[in-house]
Amino acid sequence: MILLIDAGNTRVKWALVENGATLGAWYAHGAVSHADLPQLELHLHDAVAEHGVDRIIIANVAGNALRVQLEYVLQRTFPAMLLPEQTISWFASVAELAGLQNGYRNPAQLGCDRFAAAIAGHVLARGHDVIVANCGTATTIDAVTADGRFLGGMIMPGLGLMASSLARNTAQLPQIAQDGKLPDGFADNTDDAILSGCLAAQSGAIEHAFQRHQASVCLLSGGAAQFIAPMLTVPYRMVDNIVLIGLHAASGSAT
Repeated sequence: MILLIDAGNTRVKWALVENGATLGAWYAHGAVSHADLPQLELHLHDAVAEHGVDRIIIANVAGNALRVQLEYVLQRTFPAMLLPEQTISWFASVAELAGLQNGYRNPAQLGCDRFAAAIAGHVLARGHDVIVANCGTATTIDAVTADGRFLGGMIMPGLGLMASSLARNTAQLPQIAQDGKLPDGFADNTDDAILSGCLAAQSGAIEHAFQRHQASVCLLSGGAAQFIAPMLTVPYRMVDNIVLIGLHAASGSAT
């Protein structure tokens, strides 16, 4: 069994997958907030006790402090294994992996979550030019070619961060819920106007990248994807946990 972990800026997502399983066919999966990270031990305990884990692959973009916390949780989860160094692989961006060439000027500078998502995009849309949009705390929008080259992309504030920044830094503008329902046409109140503007910015950036890349499809993932998707006028496919899928593909054990 392989344990895959995507440690993002807000949540830690995880999946257990059997060796040789179909890509994304999780035995179990879930997510916890940073504040609830100790709960990860409880989520994993029963599954790990029943099946065991021989590999752990972690993509961490949340810094060294979270890495230390993760190491502590894993040590408590696997006391019998004592977690030998070779058991844990901290996923990092490299020049080429899993059939994807990293076109960043400095390949190691590319966020490991973006690299994993791009690998997933190449595998899931093999033979097509694809845009991979991961809509979380930040929204990342990346271009992958049909022959497996990561060209680069964009990073912008995520939907929630964009809306909260307006509320925090602009006098008399309210905090809004990013899952509000928009009316047809132009907004006739401030809450809807903020949400409409943020959604238009997110979807517009994705569509701009799509047209520039002349892509065939956009793969859309992340917590805010469900709110952005209805605004899109380009072909898209919703993909849950695209970073975990990329880690699975990069592990070499998926079919």
